[in-house]
Amino acid sequence: MEAKYKRVLLKISGEALAGEDHFGINEEMLKKVALQVKEISEMGVQVAVVVGGGNFWRGRTSKSMDRATADYMGMLATVMNAMALQDAFEAEGLPTRVQTAIEMREVAEPYVRRKAISHLDHGKVVIFGAGTGNPFFSTDTTAALRAAEIDAEVILLAKKWMRYILMIRKPIRTQYAMNP
Repeated sequence: MEAKYKRVLLKISGEALAGEDHFGINEEMLKKVALQVKEISEMGVQVAVVVGGGNFWRGRTSKSMDRATADYMGMLATVMNAMALQDAFEAEGLPTRVQTAIEMREVAEPYVRRKAISHLDHGKVVIFGAGTGNPFFSTDTTAALRAAEIDAEVILLAKKWMRYILMIRKPIRTQYAMNP
């Protein structure tokens, strides 16, 4: 089967990774995501991922904490999820790179647009962690920004209420923040 898109960005919420556990990372859900990403990668689709951190931290619910501090903590939660996804993808034989908007070279590459595109062109899955690196911006904003930067043709959303992480055969095309 021929894929409709060459390059996609998958936005996965942290809550989706928690699965039925509602907190942390559900290993069954990680494997399910990895197998589905592997399936579309094998169709020749280049896959980039932006992951949320709501399964570990919801900064907006903190009443007494400085908003920027809470947002930075949320960025760290996204990096934990990115590393978990990388591990699951590589266990399925998918070469994967994690790039973060906040430098932490011991665990991930810093985000560099051209390097991300090069990884995608060479068949690697790229996972973006730490949001935009700026407080006050959600990972949904990050998804739109990174999709535009890497010239993704579509953004696929995987939120906590979705039974299936993605269905590449019938994707929903988004028009915002990207060229039509």
